[in-house]
Amino acid sequence: MKMEIIDYKNITYKEAGKFEETRFEKIHNVIFDSSLEASILVAHEIASLIRFKDEQNESCVLGLATGSSPIKVYEELVRMHNEEGLSFANVITFNLDEYYPMDKSNIQSYFYFMHEHLFNHVDILPENINIPNGAINTENIYQYCIDYEMKIKSAGGLDFQLLGIGRTGHIGFNEPGSHLNSGTRIITLDHITRIDAAPSFLGIDNVPRKAITMGIGTVRSAKRIVLLGWGVSKSDILKETIEGEISSNVPATYLQQHNNTTFVLDREASAELTRVKTPWLVTSCIWTDDLKLKAVVWLSELLAKPILKLTDKDYNDNGMSGLLTEEGTAYSLNIKMFNKLQHTITGWPGGKPNADDSNRPERAEPSKKRVIIFSPHPDDDVISMGGTFDRLVEQGHEVHIAYQTSGNIAVSDEEAMKFAEITKAICPDLNEVKQIIAFLKGKQGNDIPDTLDVRKLKGLIRRSESYAATRYLGLKDENVHFLDLPFYETGTIKKGNLSQSDINIMSNFIEDIKPHQIFAAGDLADPHGTHKVCLDALFKALDELKDNAYMNDCWVWLYRGAWHEWESFEIEMAVPMSPDQVLKKRHAIFYHQSQKDGVMFQGDDSREFWVRVEDRNRLTAKKYNDLGLADYAAIEAFKRYHF
Repeated sequence: MKMEIIDYKNITYKEAGKFEETRFEKIHNVIFDSSLEASILVAHEIASLIRFKDEQNESCVLGLATGSSPIKVYEELVRMHNEEGLSFANVITFNLDEYYPMDKSNIQSYFYFMHEHLFNHVDILPENINIPNGAINTENIYQYCIDYEMKIKSAGGLDFQLLGIGRTGHIGFNEPGSHLNSGTRIITLDHITRIDAAPSFLGIDNVPRKAITMGIGTVRSAKRIVLLGWGVSKSDILKETIEGEISSNVPATYLQQHNNTTFVLDREASAELTRVKTPWLVTSCIWTDDLKLKAVVWLSELLAKPILKLTDKDYNDNGMSGLLTEEGTAYSLNIKMFNKLQHTITGWPGGKPNADDSNRPERAEPSKKRVIIFSPHPDDDVISMGGTFDRLVEQGHEVHIAYQTSGNIAVSDEEAMKFAEITKAICPDLNEVKQIIAFLKGKQGNDIPDTLDVRKLKGLIRRSESYAATRYLGLKDENVHFLDLPFYETGTIKKGNLSQSDINIMSNFIEDIKPHQIFAAGDLADPHGTHKVCLDALFKALDELKDNAYMNDCWVWLYRGAWHEWESFEIEMAVPMSPDQVLKKRHAIFYHQSQKDGVMFQGDDSREFWVRVEDRNRLTAKKYNDLGLADYAAIEAFKRYHF
């Protein structure tokens, strides 16, 4: 059997303005439209290697990673095992790392993760599975790590190493400062790494401070390395890794010295690479309208000059003489791009009645629209687009809020106990409340799933907060909908896969409302996060419904959450807010009291959500003003999705 070679070098990212000119890059990388497409291709490379080794009567030695990045790779391998007969009988695996201390039965352990996502579903021999032991005695760790290294060598070395990358640039748990030739060892986790892991542990205080990890030297000994990079949150570190100098401060840069490494990226993760962000600095461009706007905004921000003040010299001095040649003069180009940005601004997010809408982001008719605002959690609506929500209601549109998940997992046990004790004080004989209190008092460890009654109580807390916020903004209760998509309702941090049941709920709801407008969360930072799954559910529902006549009149607008905003050149509708509206939005967020103080999924930003979002909205307004547009207190931004 001849091994199938995945020729990544011939894979190009087909989109106007993206080029395969890579003179700034020191590691081979390929860019895909989606992490799913990329994951399937990587899985097929692994499967081809397994089959090739099997034909040679040899073991296939795989180094495997955990975390969200490889999940879809493992799903595809399981599918190939079940549907195509891919056998793992000749496979020996060595996992990169494990938290320490960590018992293998803990649902946060990488032992649990690997069995949940791969090993329990294929025919690999249990004795061929090697995962660092997070429960090894402290005095035995040194020898254990040496033995782990020797076991890899005795198996013939790693044929293939699958990697993810952390925001510190770590591979495995090789944090900044790791040595080029380091081997398997125990290390102390960087604070940023622990922050990123905090959601899985229901708070950073529960994240272990140490881990056992393969070393940089161990990883680099692999014959083939593939690193997966998904989401905008990884874009900065990936640029530094691929284009920067080799440094122990970014351990992943050591892979520049490996002669058979490929970084596999999705569109969002590649956003900061020079050939993606500023392709005109790399090679000649095909100047599409979108690329022209991107370039002009970039130049304005680079030089800190309003668009209308940019000169021919500014363009020529910054690699854009080709654009100027095409457009004639800076004067005409500046006016064209300025007007394009100006036309994104509107105080009428549902369209302005009886107005010329040829240069407005939304249609004038129908003057009163049916609007659905999809909110992944029961607060994303007011956090991300509270001002626009307020405008839509105020301007007389039929607004419907659809909370896609209950958000119960984000309610702390302390918050649930508070409500349970209040209920007990009012209804002392209520047996369900007694059981909830007893469970919460006896709960030890974050790996214990909540009971159905506790989950119901936590869901009701968030539901009541949602009603309070929407009533404050003037929405009738009958226009507030709770979809409780099944993928979320697992009772644990780990969610289920998107299913047809989820899609059917979305489709039926849209069919019932027949909206003219849909607003939805367009956050893509985590390809397996709740926001992304909720967005996928919408996209699949739209695909099922697109042939219905009413869908011809439906426009979809994507907003972003508390962490990221659309770039200025990406924004297609900018809704300004007055200082009074900023305050009104803040008060609406305050109604989500369970998420206000000590929020469980804080991320690496210590500010409360209302502070984050106000700063983000002010920054968007400032960017518009710096480009030479009007000065507003704050702006909420949207990008249209064409289905």
